[in-house]
Amino acid sequence: MPLRLVIVGRPNVGKSTLFNRLAGRKLAIVHDQPGVTRDRREGHGRFGGLDLALVDTAGFETAKSGIEADMRAQTLEAVARADVCLFLIDARDGLTPLDETFASLLRKAGRPVVIAANKAEGVAKFPGVLEGFSLGFGEPVEISAEHNEGMGELFDAIMKVAGPKALAEEAEDETGEPPLRIAVVGRPNAGKSTLINALIGDDRLITGPEAGVTRDSIAVDWKWDGRAVRLADTAGMRKKAKVQDGLEKLSVNDSLHAIRFAEVVVVVVDALIAFDKQDLQIADLAEREGRAVVVAVTKWDLVQEKQRKLAELKKSLMFALPQMRGIPLIALSSVTGKGLELLMPAILEVYRDWNALVKTRDLNDWLHHKIERHPPPAVQGRRIKPRYLTQTKTRPPTFVLMCSRAKHLPTSYKRFLINGLREDFELSATPIRFIVKAGKNPYVDGRRGGQENKKK
Repeated sequence: MPLRLVIVGRPNVGKSTLFNRLAGRKLAIVHDQPGVTRDRREGHGRFGGLDLALVDTAGFETAKSGIEADMRAQTLEAVARADVCLFLIDARDGLTPLDETFASLLRKAGRPVVIAANKAEGVAKFPGVLEGFSLGFGEPVEISAEHNEGMGELFDAIMKVAGPKALAEEAEDETGEPPLRIAVVGRPNAGKSTLINALIGDDRLITGPEAGVTRDSIAVDWKWDGRAVRLADTAGMRKKAKVQDGLEKLSVNDSLHAIRFAEVVVVVVDALIAFDKQDLQIADLAEREGRAVVVAVTKWDLVQEKQRKLAELKKSLMFALPQMRGIPLIALSSVTGKGLELLMPAILEVYRDWNALVKTRDLNDWLHHKIERHPPPAVQGRRIKPRYLTQTKTRPPTFVLMCSRAKHLPTSYKRFLINGLREDFELSATPIRFIVKAGKNPYVDGRRGGQENKKK
């Protein structure tokens, strides 16, 4: 089992920077603005001989209500589950009353603590290093997460409190299939975090009535019916023209990254303002990235005429995104739980379609039947002859059609074949990639009586 290392401290001391450093890649958003991290973020890292389960937490606040109170509750829950707490202070600013308040809470929690004074790059001695002794957690380790200084001393300090058992456990490999990666995306305040909390049955993510509570993509590991699942909660994606703030741009880029690395994308739509231009653009983006897509219409408990509204939504989706017709549309309420049981079966259905593999013989039998009944139109007085169809990859299903005069095959006929594949092979819930290629002409290079042989 990996060592669960929870990075804690007041806002803007460099917790996310250190989290990224130990993880070996940029997972958390880093910005000069204090309070960027709100939900606790988890990741895996390798530090020396240690296998780490890293947890990045929100900056500790003393507020008793609002988002700050929720952030504090998330941090304290992470501390309670930690193997080791890495308490970060600012070497340059020295101790603050908030540092001392948090230190007293760490002592009450009774978890092993390593104290590190961040931003201590160079050879200068900073006040926070000496003041850190007064907190009672031993000698502060001088580090610079941004410049990768002091990491060896930090490793020694962690090993001192974790003990050699941490290295022995590190050798154990996890077995079993990888988790199903699901990205939950949508406009701000559509109910993405609330939906994930309802699915897992825990207030894992901070929610609120105001838009923009979630700022970076938070991965939540979960099990559904014995199947490992990794849910990625993402920041709300507004129209590109409205995204001006630098922090919001980072949040949107993090959401796009989550879509690219997901296997299934759940597009969350507010039932009261469903399918405006931004909703459709987000769904279209997921399809263009080749992800399997499910549409979840939230806040369904607020809808009055449910059957009529559902029929309107399905019609709007089919009309606005014809290339995605057949994808599941699930109406649900995260508050009441109504319809929530339908979401995961729909996700697994589109995931199976996304991984579908059709035999080449079945494809060519189907192709010959299609072109007998509906041959491609002649272009410029010459016939186009489809010869061979095969599936070259899955995730999403990708088909290659070999035919004469490939560049002249009309787009309408390609759509006809794609729609036929969806209907006849039950691939309605997944994007389909369809590539048309022309076979090589053996006479072009002169090997069979071309220009080269004529010269001889």
